[in-house]
Amino acid sequence: MEDDAAVPPAARLVRDFVNTFEPQVDEEELTTPDRLRDWFAARRLVAPDARLEPADLTLAVTVREGLRAVLLGHAGHPADPDALERLDRALAEVPVRLAMTGGRPRLVPTGHRAVEAALAAFVDAVRECAEDGSWPRLKVCDRDTCRWAYYDASRNQARRWCSMAGCGNYVKMRRAYATRKRRAARR
Repeated sequence: MEDDAAVPPAARLVRDFVNTFEPQVDEEELTTPDRLRDWFAARRLVAPDARLEPADLTLAVTVREGLRAVLLGHAGHPADPDALERLDRALAEVPVRLAMTGGRPRLVPTGHRAVEAALAAFVDAVRECAEDGSWPRLKVCDRDTCRWAYYDASRNQARRWCSMAGCGNYVKMRRAYATRKRRAARR
């Protein structure tokens, strides 16, 4: 597991949001608008009593899966162009403006809906990651059944798996087994 101290806060927010769905075990954390609100509220992106609708959940999940597709591209894989197109359309529904208060330029929502505030925070987190150089370090696992998001803190940014002990070991063992099988077949 990675050392969270090495992960910039904006990158951690994006990574953790993408990881609200775990493809390997088909486990969805954001199953209802209330669960989405609770997840956002735990990160102080919305008020604990904010009201979210089913359409807000759909929008948030579209953004999340679009971000997963982008991070797949960061890991060197072709990103799903349909997921990227859906992401672009979803982000068009998140009106933001540049604010200069608070000591640094940041993107804030122009709308008043709770989901707009939360998603504006993700847009700003992506902007911050691009600015501080952490954006290309956000990736998803190379294991096609995993696709867990992680922050690549390696010096050469060549990390391929969410965990070397888990997915990395599994992929390497499968490759070694296939190589042994091919050699045995040739004999």
